[in-house]
Amino acid sequence: MKNRPPYPLSSVDNALLLVHLLRDQGGVSVSEAAETLGVARSTAHRLLAMLVYRDFAVQDGSHTYRPGPSLFVSAVQTRPTRKLVKILLPHMQALRERHNETVQLSVRSGRWIRFIASVECAQFLRVGDRRGTALPALGASGGRALLAELSSQQLAKLYPISGARTPSTVVDDDAAHTDGEWNALVQAMDLIRRRGFALNVPDTEPGVRAVGVALHNERGEAVGALSIAAPVTRMPGAAVERLGADLIATARRAAPDLAGYRER
Repeated sequence: MKNRPPYPLSSVDNALLLVHLLRDQGGVSVSEAAETLGVARSTAHRLLAMLVYRDFAVQDGSHTYRPGPSLFVSAVQTRPTRKLVKILLPHMQALRERHNETVQLSVRSGRWIRFIASVECAQFLRVGDRRGTALPALGASGGRALLAELSSQQLAKLYPISGARTPSTVVDDDAAHTDGEWNALVQAMDLIRRRGFALNVPDTEPGVRAVGVALHNERGEAVGALSIAAPVTRMPGAAVERLGADLIATARRAAPDLAGYRER
């Protein structure tokens, strides 16, 4: 039996109880959360809003809060990712200085990616720090770059016909997937391999455009992804090509530093 901490923080405890409720119940409304926690509806709404902000919850069209991606993505190992951040941080800072846009480092876990490091730019209108955020790999530029490293057989295991998503729209991972959509996915991955970089799917984060590349160790294994993200108004086609080329060059410069690095 666990003893309560001598100085409990009720707000933290309530937020964690809501996480358990989302995990075990599959969905909760503001009124249900307020009743369960014994708090005012306004308090429950603020708690749920923070869970949405940190991707532990999402709100559907019926105003019900459901488990978010942070509850589905498996934890990454601390030591390897800490080492990866240490290796890539100087390269990320250099990219930020050259382009004055936010630079992100991410790793893939199945169908999801998690951002593990961020170097924000100083511009007033910017993409913020995404550390800890999880996104569907098929929607994020870094995730798409990492998926393009997989063979068609490996992709098919991740996105079988009965449970994949289209490469150009953001839908649930459980959505039906046709042969035509599968062919479009394969073609999208082929394009990324030819270009050397990937773009995000616009609907993943409205108003944001991102360019991403895969990072490799000396064995050619993809160990993570670097991406640059900015408001779409600051990233026209010419900027995309310029950023993509610099990300490819940065990944090549970082490769010797990643010698001996393994994801596991």
